[in-house]
Amino acid sequence: MRWIFPTAMSPKRSSAAPPGDPPRRRRGCESLPRRRFLAVVAILAGCSRAPVSRDAEFTVATYNLNLYGDFDRARDPEIRRSEPKPAAERAAVADTIAAARPDILALQEIGTESDLAELIAALEQRGLRYPHREYLRRGTSGMNLALLSRFPIRERRPRVNDVYTIGGETWPVLRGFIDADIDVDGVTLRVFAAHLKSRVFHPLGQTEMRRNEARLLANYARQALRENPDARVLVAGDLNDTWNSAPLRLLCGEESAPLLHDLRPADNPCGVWTCAVAGDDSYVRIDYLLVSPALRRQFVPGSAQVFRDSPAEKASDHRLVIARFRRSRAP
Repeated sequence: MRWIFPTAMSPKRSSAAPPGDPPRRRRGCESLPRRRFLAVVAILAGCSRAPVSRDAEFTVATYNLNLYGDFDRARDPEIRRSEPKPAAERAAVADTIAAARPDILALQEIGTESDLAELIAALEQRGLRYPHREYLRRGTSGMNLALLSRFPIRERRPRVNDVYTIGGETWPVLRGFIDADIDVDGVTLRVFAAHLKSRVFHPLGQTEMRRNEARLLANYARQALRENPDARVLVAGDLNDTWNSAPLRLLCGEESAPLLHDLRPADNPCGVWTCAVAGDDSYVRIDYLLVSPALRRQFVPGSAQVFRDSPAEKASDHRLVIARFRRSRAP
């Protein structure tokens, strides 16, 4: 989707002075009163919003990279070949992440560990380092999960054994869940990174499969909050459903018994969609940051946003979702 906004255009002026006019001053040689006026305006503009030190906040993001690895990209049953993500798209992914500069980043649809290493190297070339990381591969899938962090990961609990039953058949959670404790200034941030069942047709019902995966994920979040009601819990990822769907209701809880809060991105002219669905030319919000009550209190109001700066449109069919939180140092 491309948005075009009209802008006011100033009429062009001739560079030559009309006959009889005094010579024009060269740019940068305004009169002293004008320079003083501009200086006052600049000072007032700078005072209108107090700058926030990066050390006072940290950022968290989720990003579906759209097949960052070797996949069959021909989508033709007669042409079966595995090809890497095009170089221009891989560069656009790295440029997008480097522009957003999240401190903690949940990734979906990352390929092999070699693909992840390539992406991390590309980010380092752009001045962005993630010394701590978690990678989760479920079976032979190429759509894997990763968690990158500037802060230490103290504990890892890869969730790869969860199953559910539909119609008498037992099914695994297709991509598993990353479950990790990140130490942010001595305070534990428990992060669940997820990529729920896609909306591609399945004989057992893709909606029911996704609902069961969400139920198991919600159980982990609920258990964490049962053990510590003040726990900072974050669920980040591509949940493949809309905010009012059964999977999201399971994760957010009921009004009488809330579980996690949806950090809905701030409205802007492009809307709040996070994924462009080429198949039916639609735009949906299916990528989320869900937080516990304690973590919500650290959230900087209005800071959740969908990152659309160029070259995001070349990198993936999804957009990176990011939010800021105030840092809360341990006593």
